[in-house]
Amino acid sequence: MTSPSPHTFLQPEGWAPAKGYANGVMAEGKLIVTGGIVGWNAQQEWEHTDMLGQFRQTLENIVAVLAVAGARPEHIVRLTWYITDKAEYNDNLRSFGQIYREIIGRHFPAMAVVQVVSLMEDAAKIEIEATAVIPAGA
Repeated sequence: MTSPSPHTFLQPEGWAPAKGYANGVMAEGKLIVTGGIVGWNAQQEWEHTDMLGQFRQTLENIVAVLAVAGARPEHIVRLTWYITDKAEYNDNLRSFGQIYREIIGRHFPAMAVVQVVSLMEDAAKIEIEATAVIPAGA
C-alpha cells in the first residue's frame, strides 16, 4: 500500500488497517538514526513535568535532530517510544494524537510503545528513538 510519503507502507492483504501506525515500512536512501530523545530543551533543562508536555518537546527535539541531516518528519520510518506510566499515556490518547499531528503531521510510520519502570533521566516520562530515511535522489 502506497502513501503520500516517500516510503511504502506495508499492509498485508486481509489485515485490518493499523490505527495510528504502520505495520511495516519499506524505504531506500540515506539512513538517519537517533538515540533516545527526551523532552528537555536544548540546554537539557526540563520545562514540563507531565508526559504530554514532555512528548511535545521530545517530538520537537526529534524534528530538530533530523533537520541537521536534511530529513523531515515524513522521512521517519520507525519510532520506538518508552513511557513510564501506561495509565497516563492511555488517559491522554486523544491529546497525544493531536500533538503528534501538529508536529509530525498525518504521517504514521512503524511504531512501538513500551512501558518501562524508569528512564535514565529521572525526570523523564517519555523517551523516543527515531529512524528516518531520506529517499535516494532527494
